[in-house]
Amino acid sequence: MFRKSALGVVAAGAAIALLSACGAGPGSTRSASADGGGSGELVFAAIPSEQSDDLEKSFAPIVSALEKDLGVPVRFQAVTSNAAVVEAQVAKRVDIAVYGAFSYYLARSRADVEPVAVPLAAPGGEPGAYAYGVTRGDDKSITSLKDVAGKDVCFTDPGSTTGYLQPLASLREAGVDVDKDVKTVFTHGHDTAVASLLAGDCDIAFVGDVFIDQLLPARGQLKPGQVTKVWTSPLIPGPPIVVGTWLPQDTRDKIAKTVTGLTATGAASAGLCKGTEIKGPKNWGQYADAPACTLGASTAWTFVAATDATYQPIARICEITKAEVCTSGG
Repeated sequence: MFRKSALGVVAAGAAIALLSACGAGPGSTRSASADGGGSGELVFAAIPSEQSDDLEKSFAPIVSALEKDLGVPVRFQAVTSNAAVVEAQVAKRVDIAVYGAFSYYLARSRADVEPVAVPLAAPGGEPGAYAYGVTRGDDKSITSLKDVAGKDVCFTDPGSTTGYLQPLASLREAGVDVDKDVKTVFTHGHDTAVASLLAGDCDIAFVGDVFIDQLLPARGQLKPGQVTKVWTSPLIPGPPIVVGTWLPQDTRDKIAKTVTGLTATGAASAGLCKGTEIKGPKNWGQYADAPACTLGASTAWTFVAATDATYQPIARICEITKAEVCTSGG
């Protein structure tokens, strides 16, 4: 089960600005045509990764598809804080939101919300990422997490899920006390963690799977045989699309059906991003270089269905590590 937690005064202050931008203060109520009220719109909020204008454009195909399928206007709101979106959903002022997995962990214990979808980066891929524990290719001293005791360990950053929090949780489950049993090195990057490992600064590095499987080999920074993968984490879910459960079930079902029915190339073919198309990345296989729409802040191929159970790995991390991100929302 998820635990109750609080965001604090700063988050609430940030939320007031968002609530005002949505047309009312924290104490008011709002309902759209989709939930039987009269304001005639739904509010969709997301956290900028670049400029707000760019973020709005990146979500425009999703917003357009929702408007078409739901039959009501959907107003996009770019917000600078995960905490503000959570507080706005507590006040039932944001109907649909996208935020990080740890923010959902916090939000679902405070707001009446549920995840309906999670992004898929490539056709045939999985809705999330894995953390890897890798050693130097010629080092056979570590074959499991239990062997990490007494070793030097490279993590990326205290806020990284794949580079620290999930490995920390798994090490503790394996009986390894990171504070007492190992020497910790924070390298402040996945690529630098691997570089530090290869330089002999640590005996094992914990990094995101994409760096070992794709990015570093593509850059020529990692050659076959240089590292050995000795541990793979459970799947760590990506950022969810979260909807308010105050909306009728049929509205929530339509939202889920719409977003999971989109593909980036299909959205482009439907004219949902005329003039702003991108080329599909290489990991899209047969759809590489095909005209495509951006589906949110990341280069997602599509979305797949998600439920609260999808995010149990995040709950497990928080239960074991008691990390700050579990109470701040990231």
